[in-house]
Amino acid sequence: MPDVTIAESLERARQRLTHALASAGRDGEGACLLAVSKTQPAASVRQAFAAGQRAFGENYLQEALDKQASLDDLEGIVWHFIGPLQSNKSRAVAEHFQWVHTIDRARIATRLDAQRPAALEPLNVCLQVNVSGEASKSGVTPEALPALADTVVALPRLRLRGLMTLPAPSDDPATQRRPFAELRTLLETLRQRHPQAPLDTLSMGMSGDLEAAILEGATLVRLGTAIFGQRAPRQ
Repeated sequence: MPDVTIAESLERARQRLTHALASAGRDGEGACLLAVSKTQPAASVRQAFAAGQRAFGENYLQEALDKQASLDDLEGIVWHFIGPLQSNKSRAVAEHFQWVHTIDRARIATRLDAQRPAALEPLNVCLQVNVSGEASKSGVTPEALPALADTVVALPRLRLRGLMTLPAPSDDPATQRRPFAELRTLLETLRQRHPQAPLDTLSMGMSGDLEAAILEGATLVRLGTAIFGQRAPRQ
């Protein structure tokens, strides 16, 4: 992103979000940006933090842990794990993140619960739903979602906050909206099933479909290149 600072890009992203919320007839505080900082250096995260961004999403565990160590002086930073979660990574995620968006099976949820330090607040979690039915995508099926939610709400060191999805990409706004609408309906059903749970989060929408996601109720929109520019290749 030549000649454009991270602060300037972040402000443009905020304006786009504000406009999308207004166009959808929603409250201006109804959704926020999750800055996807994977493969970006710690210095770039520090610049975004200085510009007022607090929530950052990471996909790769070791990279994220190194970044967190470099940025441990930043009070109020909130780390979201948004990558595939394997059993051998669960302890470090439970210990070093405030949010996890990619729970799609009970065994991972149970491990995170057991490994979340008692000194920390419960881990905020979203269940990843494969609404598009793509074989290449992670996520629980809509049919299996209620049983997984039942398991997670019973775990004391986890706090079930909502749902996440990564639908198949499309350039057609109507096509973009369909999986987001399905995820919203699934969340509404879970609220009826678990009225005591703080189910307030729909993690959906990225640079190419932010407006469609906002129209269907997204509360966390994941933006990476729109804030940081093109990602550096992983070493």
